Amino acid sequence: MTHRPERSLMVDLPERPDDPARLSRNPLREQIRRVLVDGLLAGRWQPGERIVERRVAAELNVSQAPVREALRELEALRLIESVPNKGARVRDFGVADMAEIYPVRAGLELVAAELAAQRLARDPRPLEREVEALKRASSTGDIEEQIKHSVEFHREVVRAAGNSVLLHTWESLGVEVWTALSVRWLDMELHAKAADHARITEAFRSSDPQVGRMLSDHVLNYVEAALRTRDSVH
Repeated sequence: MTHRPERSLMVDLPERPDDPARLSRNPLREQIRRVLVDGLLAGRWQPGERIVERRVAAELNVSQAPVREALRELEALRLIESVPNKGARVRDFGVADMAEIYPVRAGLELVAAELAAQRLARDPRPLEREVEALKRASSTGDIEEQIKHSVEFHREVVRAAGNSVLLHTWESLGVEVWTALSVRWLDMELHAKAADHARITEAFRSSDPQVGRMLSDHVLNYVEAALRTRDSVH
């Protein structure tokens, strides 16, 4: 087997803010995770390639502890795997992983919508704010903001369910990361999803009994589009 030299991260951690309060709002671990995910999305590491904790820490000028925490989070999301005596390496993740994760997410959001229905019928403003923000981001073509507000819309529904176990389980799926992967793989235009979000918001506002199914179907559309794309390629 030909030995390939390990490549450098080649991306910079966002500059450390002068305001300590800002650091507390944006933990170092999360910044490192974002850098690592950006590297995976950009193809800086290929499936099977090692991510060397010590080297990443040195290049980002941080200690190894937050890098280790970030890598553990990515392992929980099944983006990397730990190999005994060899450290972390990139998994060959793809549409098949989405096909497993998205139905779970859809089921959780179906339950969340049913639990949150009365609360959001009384006060749909949290959803309306995210829909408006998503429309603004779509009009300017800001993909990062589109992803952010698309995910936050769904998070608001889960929060409104008032079930901490449900929220924790949903968060553990790494919705932001998989949404970003979906956008990259499918070249998905999230502005089309803004219309879905507006319809779902109206369904909550009007106490539509089908709102849970609408939300679930909306989530499943991501993986169905991914599977169609994969099948057309093959």
